[in-house]
Amino acid sequence: MELRGLTEAEVIESRARHGNNSLTQIMPEPLWKKVLHGFRDPMIMILLAALVIQAVLYLLGQAEWYEAAGVLIAILLANGVAAISESQQEGKALSLREEEAAKDVTKVLREGGLQEIPVNDVVAGDIVFLQAGDRIPADEELVKGRAKLDQSVLNGETEEITKKPVPEGEAASYDRLDLLNPHYVYRGTVVCSGETYLKIKVVGDDTLFGQLALEAQANTRKTPLQVKLGRLAHQISTFGYVGAVAIVLGILLKTFVTGQLPEGLFQWIRLIMDAVTVAVTVIVCAVPEGLPMLTSMLLSAQSLKMEKDNVLVKKINGMETSGSLSILFSDKTGTITEGKLSVAELAAGDGSVLYRACDDGSLPDTTCAMQDLQGISKEYLRHLLLGLGLNNSARTSGGKVIGGNSTDRAIMGFLAENGLAGQIDKQLAADCRYFNSHDKYAAVEIKGTELTYVKGAPEVLMSCCHSYYDAEGSLQPLPTLNRLQVYANEQAKRSMRLLAVAAGRTRRNEAGELVMPEELVLVGIISIRDNLRQEAVSAIEEVQKAGIQVVMVTGDKRETAMAIAREAGLLKEEGELVLTSSDMNCLTDDELKERLPRLRVVARALPTDKSRLVRLAQELDYVVGMTGDGVNDSPALKKADVGFAMGSGTEVAKEAGDITILDDRFSSIEKAILYGRSMFKSIRKFLIFQLTVNVAAVLICFIGPLLGENVVLTVIQLLLVNLAMDTLAAIAFGGEPALQEYMQESPVPRRESIVTGRMLGQVMVCSLYITAICLGILFLPSVHQFFGDVDITYMKSAVFATFMMAIAFNGFNARTESVNVLQHIGKNKTFLLVTLLIFAGQFLFVELGGEVLSVEPLNLKTWLCCGVLAALVIPVDMVRKLLF
Repeated sequence: MELRGLTEAEVIESRARHGNNSLTQIMPEPLWKKVLHGFRDPMIMILLAALVIQAVLYLLGQAEWYEAAGVLIAILLANGVAAISESQQEGKALSLREEEAAKDVTKVLREGGLQEIPVNDVVAGDIVFLQAGDRIPADEELVKGRAKLDQSVLNGETEEITKKPVPEGEAASYDRLDLLNPHYVYRGTVVCSGETYLKIKVVGDDTLFGQLALEAQANTRKTPLQVKLGRLAHQISTFGYVGAVAIVLGILLKTFVTGQLPEGLFQWIRLIMDAVTVAVTVIVCAVPEGLPMLTSMLLSAQSLKMEKDNVLVKKINGMETSGSLSILFSDKTGTITEGKLSVAELAAGDGSVLYRACDDGSLPDTTCAMQDLQGISKEYLRHLLLGLGLNNSARTSGGKVIGGNSTDRAIMGFLAENGLAGQIDKQLAADCRYFNSHDKYAAVEIKGTELTYVKGAPEVLMSCCHSYYDAEGSLQPLPTLNRLQVYANEQAKRSMRLLAVAAGRTRRNEAGELVMPEELVLVGIISIRDNLRQEAVSAIEEVQKAGIQVVMVTGDKRETAMAIAREAGLLKEEGELVLTSSDMNCLTDDELKERLPRLRVVARALPTDKSRLVRLAQELDYVVGMTGDGVNDSPALKKADVGFAMGSGTEVAKEAGDITILDDRFSSIEKAILYGRSMFKSIRKFLIFQLTVNVAAVLICFIGPLLGENVVLTVIQLLLVNLAMDTLAAIAFGGEPALQEYMQESPVPRRESIVTGRMLGQVMVCSLYITAICLGILFLPSVHQFFGDVDITYMKSAVFATFMMAIAFNGFNARTESVNVLQHIGKNKTFLLVTLLIFAGQFLFVELGGEVLSVEPLNLKTWLCCGVLAALVIPVDMVRKLLF
């Protein structure tokens, strides 16, 4: 059949009728929409309520315009930073996808010639030419040639599927969901062997791959931090509103008790408005304006750090969620292992080792003594070349191994490393029989001889072997099979895949096809394995120390999976479970939930198993992480609390995941967890700092009127504290280092409050001390005498200065749980710089604030007194830490 392909006019017509082959990308929300959605944040909503109250007071003449403006600036800063940060990260992810799409090309017949064009430019009706290693660009029908395809990207099955054209005279019937259809291929799958021409039937979003890609772009549930902050916002707002009502009632009660009743209606209105003003001050004090900003800044800053460690944060909240993980379902191939097969060992028929790879991590005492094939005779090497090199579907070109299945590529790489690949003469092959999963062997007949070399499963070949070639190429009687069986069992424990190579007299069946010779001479036994990543063992250990349950999910058989799991440190103790997909199918959801805490390995796993495991773990209130690289992984990646997509994986998996691990390494997942925990720690440190400010301010504003001074700290003073100091504090705590010691702690449960009892204790001790010194300055007569003959504005200025310096010093208490408040301070120089800026700023506020801030300049003696009283908050908290 002659194939010419489409003309340019036919390409234009097809594109107009069926569209092009690009996949619809649901574009990220524009920045303005992100800003609008940000107003739904509970913290922002509280600030909006405070803004409305300030605006009403301004209209009533009870507040200045800049007080409402200050709250508005806090809202815009907090919401804007979050929106801009997420928009930038989504832009980076989109740019990466566009770059990768531009590099993706395929070969098509057009105008009677073969052209290489971008995959997105393929149209329905195009004739595509594909060879081993090529990726299918669309859903297509085979029209010429045969090929074996790897469809694991869609169904998770590692077994290769043979595809062939529809026989002449037969009508083609297709079910697009029937992956076993022998005549139809699907976008995203890969040609393992053979050459074929295909006719494009379906393009773009109409392909199975395209539909799965669209389904992967769905919303997920709230992150643990969002849940915690939502609960905290409700608690803070309740505290503020209750405090405000209590203050209004307290002022009115004091008025009645003291008998200082207003004389007329206007005086009553003025009294009530003063009380409401103080109440609004309390609400403003209760709201941690800097918290949304800190969260946004941390997400943005940490995501930039992670990008340097080959971790791309696509969905900004995925990073903080990774710090809360309690269970991680991890792929084996490419994440825990290197993701490519290599020859680890070659043994003769008597079990003696002729070659062993130096980097074989399964043997701790491995040396390089058998790193190459030196000392082996040319006669034996000739048998290896014929049995492994000639009988091989892979090729070498330009120093690279191309084509063939994963096993053939590993063998060809082994021959190339030992300088033998260039000696393979493909002209020597008279006939060949390709490997298939039913017969479990491949064979090649040597031209001009009656000799056939066979390679395949040892259990198939060994029954026909009666002798073997030693390292000299001499024929030796085969030892008892028990000895070889012991060797095979030992290799299986090391997660090796065994392949036997043998030679015998050519034999054919009635159809003239090569078949297994009746008597074979064993050339050797090849041990092939997907080597464990050297850094994966230590990374898994660190993640386990962090209290995270790691479960390896693989398509390997049970024995191989268990061997790798032991080597990786996943299987250590009695009672730890290894389940296969069939084992899981025999269990009800409740039974599987009961076993889940002891589960370490899932073998022969199907894509549906992953989704089920995620669902059940979430029902047990785990915070679930899932790794994946294929289209079939996308539902589980999307359902998980945080999905880790592999950088080498499909675009659908990357779209479904929250975080892309660019180098596919498990150690990068460990870094993502560490950064997430560091961020959560920084948020808690900031909350200790912020809540101390808020509680102290509320207490001062509540007790002050009861002692006779309705306004101790003005609304504008408190807004200045919240805006200037909270913003700077967010920057300071955002620079806290990612300490490895955080990986020694247990994960924070999803429903645990973000504010712990220990944090509340610290907040109460420090806030009570700050309240005591501020009110003492204002109301204790002995303190008045110390300051001299000064007016009430001077005393309130001293209170304001003391309050600001005390909360600045308290920042040192908040940043560490250690008695040593300078612990790791050298790793966060930003904190020291920000603290100096706060002290400098508050000095200028008091000295230059004037009527706007209701202050007047202080003398040196007052500054020193206020500074000493403020600094004492550090030893006060040290005592608390020592006691508790």
